[in-house]
Amino acid sequence: MKARFDGFEAKIRESFARQDIMRTLGAELVRVEAGAVEIVAPVLDEMRQQHGFAHAAVSFALGDSAAGYAALSLMEGPDEVLTVEMKINLLAPAQGARLHAKGHVVRPGRRLVVVGAEVWAETDGGAVQVALLQGTMIPVRPG
Repeated sequence: MKARFDGFEAKIRESFARQDIMRTLGAELVRVEAGAVEIVAPVLDEMRQQHGFAHAAVSFALGDSAAGYAALSLMEGPDEVLTVEMKINLLAPAQGARLHAKGHVVRPGRRLVVVGAEVWAETDGGAVQVALLQGTMIPVRPG
């Protein structure tokens, strides 16, 4: 996929740095390409549910952000992005040292962008896919 403007990576990194929720999760961008973004975050004690797994909300937040930024990477320079809808399938308990969300654009439409994301729990022994997300993003012009 091809970006519509050269400054998309810097724009995404600046936007990500302004997200309080990502900072709270200890998340960081590890890959930004046209149509694909990856985010990792440690599984913090404060983010666990009653059984000790990372709460599903953490997987959702990481997957939604990775998919949203993947969509933003293909939009016009002044555009921002909002989630119209997002579905999540939880595939396995999120147990491990950190979560790795891989967002991608499925279909870049003019008005709506179909996106997907996979969330993986990383452990010393490897990685297990814990969530699969699919959704729709829409470009918005600030102001």
